[in-house]
Amino acid sequence: MTEPGRAATYNGRPMRLLLQQRPDGREAPRFVQLTLQQDLLGAWTLLRETGQTGGRSTLRREQHMDHASALAALEQARDAQLKRGFQLMYAEGAGAPR
Repeated sequence: MTEPGRAATYNGRPMRLLLQQRPDGREAPRFVQLTLQQDLLGAWTLLRETGQTGGRSTLRREQHMDHASALAALEQARDAQLKRGFQLMYAEGAGAPR
């Protein structure tokens, strides 16, 4: 049984999605990694890491007070990247949106 507020973790690990563009042969593919994790005070953090495989990346953080709004933001970010041509390569975590 899971603790209240810990629904977005799997074996104590955060929910994580990895999206990647199809390689075109000229340069390394771009990626987006979305991670949803709970902080020590019970709020939720959505981490967005974007960059080029093997190169620099950028990390942005968004704070959400409840799990529902954090999950909605994760799904919205995922859908936006799918519309841009990214493909879901990996999904981890209980209830991870696919």
